[in-house]
Amino acid sequence: MKEKSITTFEEAENYINDLPRFTSKNSMEDTKAFLHRLGDPDRDMRIIHVAGTNGKGSVCACMRSILEAAGYRTAVFTSPHLVCIRERFVINGEMISERAFLDAFLEIYGKLDWHGEETVEAGYHPTYFEYLFFIAMLVFHKGKPDFCILETGVGGRLDATNSVFKKEISVITHIGLDHVEYLGDTIGKIAFEKAGIMQRGVPAVYWRTSPEAEAVLRQQAENLGISAYSVSENDYSFSNFKRKSIDFCVRTEYYKYITLTLHTIAAYQMENCALAIHALEVLDGGRTITKEQIQEGVGAFFWAGRMEEVLPEVYVDGAHNADGMRAFLETVAADGWEGARSLCFSVVKDKDYERMAKMLKESELFGKITVAGMRGGRALAAEKLEGLFGSPGPEVAAYDHVEDALYALFRERKAQERIYAVGSLYLVGEIKELLDNDKFRRRIEEIPSQS
Repeated sequence: MKEKSITTFEEAENYINDLPRFTSKNSMEDTKAFLHRLGDPDRDMRIIHVAGTNGKGSVCACMRSILEAAGYRTAVFTSPHLVCIRERFVINGEMISERAFLDAFLEIYGKLDWHGEETVEAGYHPTYFEYLFFIAMLVFHKGKPDFCILETGVGGRLDATNSVFKKEISVITHIGLDHVEYLGDTIGKIAFEKAGIMQRGVPAVYWRTSPEAEAVLRQQAENLGISAYSVSENDYSFSNFKRKSIDFCVRTEYYKYITLTLHTIAAYQMENCALAIHALEVLDGGRTITKEQIQEGVGAFFWAGRMEEVLPEVYVDGAHNADGMRAFLETVAADGWEGARSLCFSVVKDKDYERMAKMLKESELFGKITVAGMRGGRALAAEKLEGLFGSPGPEVAAYDHVEDALYALFRERKAQERIYAVGSLYLVGEIKELLDNDKFRRRIEEIPSQS
């Protein structure tokens, strides 16, 4: 590929979106070397590093909310984005501007190794995720946050985010079987990759997923000579489920028992908040963050695409693997809804979609399911999705496009019927795009109300 003149945000975004077609994963040494070439922007940051299978983004968002309630400036790098690529880069609650994105892109672009006839084949070139990580480091360096929260992409040990020089704390969320082609086909192997974010001299906090995972994490901590703190279901307790919020309590070392309210119907967020609170407790030692600030931060906590109510009684959830689906179904079963439920389901080819569909069918929570083919080559075709649901079971209809599947649910919706969408964060992104489209909104608003 030839070097080209790039002058706009759109051109920069298109360039990055094309990267998977001509780059391969680089070594950690190469990633570190290029970060050094950029001037080591990470060296003066207080970095909180988060890995895990499920809940990473939620834990990042909860820690950010608490830190900001305590008066700290934060910068957060997460993935994937739902609609806009700039969602991945947030400074003090605001995603970065197109100008900031472009300036960082060009700074990186100007330091690439262009050889021979202006090709990158002989020199280092960042992958899609690496490029975005470097943009985050440059933009965050200029933003001068008090804390920088980094979410890994896939794994941890070999993830681009693990190239940073120094961390304040390592946080590992729930571990499950996902990305097995890259990380291994057992919980132990995957835990080993996640444990790779641990660093000598830096404490770690992890969710106690299973004895197998915990043994791996404990061994890594022992090898590094660091303290590793576990968090489990024993560290929080459910108090009360209201129509759109959850009251619960977290047990801590410094603050003792903290009563909290989550403004969501997602029961699994209690687990993520408990982990976030304990991580900040280890980081801060109870010195600057108060109990009241934790309560304020948890009360303001929000993470898009996780049991998010996008329209009245319409929820989207990015449960994209079996563990995520388990958490989703547990939440739906306990959400107190007394009317009918319908569902839009879609998934990508490299997920355990047969198991996910089986869980949906056996839950018997949904009277009607639409399945849809999403955009992109990774999406599972609607015909294949439909074949995952046999009789007996819920009524299933297949559509080639998400728009048609979602519209069908609205068109056939009865009074007191709640709609859910689940199976992929890409599905969530497509639905949020649709609901931002005036034409589609008018279509569903024109549907006669059902009595």
